[in-house]
Amino acid sequence: MKTLAALLIFAGTALAAEPVRLFDGHTFAGWEGDTNQTWRIEAGALVGGSLKTPVPRNEFLCTTRAYTNFVLNVKFKTLGEGVNAGIQIRSRRIPNHHEMAGYQADLGGPEWWGCLYDESRRNRVLAKSDMAALSKVLKPGEWNEYTIRCEGQRIRLGINGLQTVDYTEPDATPEQAGSIGLQIHGGPPSEAWYKELTIEELP
Repeated sequence: MKTLAALLIFAGTALAAEPVRLFDGHTFAGWEGDTNQTWRIEAGALVGGSLKTPVPRNEFLCTTRAYTNFVLNVKFKTLGEGVNAGIQIRSRRIPNHHEMAGYQADLGGPEWWGCLYDESRRNRVLAKSDMAALSKVLKPGEWNEYTIRCEGQRIRLGINGLQTVDYTEPDATPEQAGSIGLQIHGGPPSEAWYKELTIEELP
C-alpha cells in the first residue's frame, strides 16, 4: 500500500506498481556492509552506530543491486547528541574504501534535514530544505518517514508529507543509477535506525 506521505508529496504524478520491500525485517539479505561492528538488526530495524562509543568513521549499508527511477519510502529515527546520517541514492561504493559516492538525502541537524547532498563527489549541498517549515512536522528522536522520488534528472525529497527538495540535475556527468545506501556518520556516540523500506520502480 502506498503511504500517505508519498501521495501528499507527489499528488498528481503517475505512480508505479505496488512497492516492494527492500528489508525483510530479520536478515541482511540484499544488503552489504560492516555487519560485524557497525550495523545490526534490532526490533525489525536496520541500526547503525552505538550510543555507548563514538562512531569511528562514515559507514554505509547498501543494496546489492542498483536502481535508476523509483519512489523510495523509508521510516527512520536518529538518536544521540550531534547525530548525523543520510540515505544514499544512485550511489556507488568507492573501490577499496569505506565511503560511497553519489546523491544523499540528508538527515541530521541542525541544518541538514531534508537537504540533497553530493557525498564524496562534489561534496556540497545541491538543494537546501526550508528548516522553518520542516521543523513543524519533524519529530526528533521519533520515527519519521522519508519519501524519495528519482525520475530522470529530477530528484524530489520529502519528510513526513512535506516536500523539502525538488532538484533537477543540470550536469550530464553524474551517474543516474546506483545502489541505495543507509549511512551513520562518523562522530559522537549516535545511532541511525531505518525500517519499513519499500521501493516502487518507475518506467
